[in-house]
Amino acid sequence: MKQRNSLLSEQPSGIEESAGPTRQYVLGDSECELRRLVSQSRLIADITEQVMKRAGIGHGMNVLDCGCGVGDVSFLAAKLVGSEGHVLGIDRSVAGIDRAREAGFLNVSFEVVDDLASFRPRVPLDAVVGRLILMYVQEPAAILSHFVPYIRRGGLVVFHELVLSMSRSVPSCPLLEKCGGWIHDTFVQAGADIDMGWKLFATFQRAGLPGPEMLLASPVSAGTDSPMYRHIAETVRSLLPMMERYGVASAEEVMVDNLADRLRAEMTAAGTVCATPVLIGAWTHL
Repeated sequence: MKQRNSLLSEQPSGIEESAGPTRQYVLGDSECELRRLVSQSRLIADITEQVMKRAGIGHGMNVLDCGCGVGDVSFLAAKLVGSEGHVLGIDRSVAGIDRAREAGFLNVSFEVVDDLASFRPRVPLDAVVGRLILMYVQEPAAILSHFVPYIRRGGLVVFHELVLSMSRSVPSCPLLEKCGGWIHDTFVQAGADIDMGWKLFATFQRAGLPGPEMLLASPVSAGTDSPMYRHIAETVRSLLPMMERYGVASAEEVMVDNLADRLRAEMTAAGTVCATPVLIGAWTHL
């Protein structure tokens, strides 16, 4: 693939007041969180790719990935746009951007950006995308409207967000229910919008965008080989410092080092089927 620099950006000082600050990313950017992001992507990559394909992300496009983390959504978009397209991923985490750059995709570049509202692409975009990012933004509609002037006529806005209240497990498992409570309470204490997926339609409209098409989906798994046990345990591990800060749970109570094994044992013994995370994808054309 040929290296492209079509989305190099300028970052002026100051933040647009209307867009507001982003909330704290409660999961942090530790090494264990970077690993969790990679395993999470494996769990939901097919769903995100389906959303982007249905939206129309395709060959030759210039795409901006907001809140790219370690680059997983950027890499999915890069496959769809091909060597004639380009994807720029932006994130506030230096550690995440450094990890993303290690992948060496020639049609993807990455930049550290302290706040989305301070970022101005230099060239028109064909699409702005993001996954699990608007839930951390105080004024998500203002962030979307901030990027609208940089998107070509007919271009795309595509976001994929969580609906934590719809995560389900049947039959219930006491340890899983406890983990779910810890995760829920920590996100809420940190101010994250845990049901942002349901608010995407109204958010797009408040941003002056056409009402989006939407898709709800979740990975569903059970049995001894399910990746869900590790995913839940890794999420708890990343959240643990904030769990203790907020008084949600202690390290002694969580026992995170063997949490995945305990979840596997209890859930397989009960025959539990788990659907988490539940996500809603939304997309619209300008």
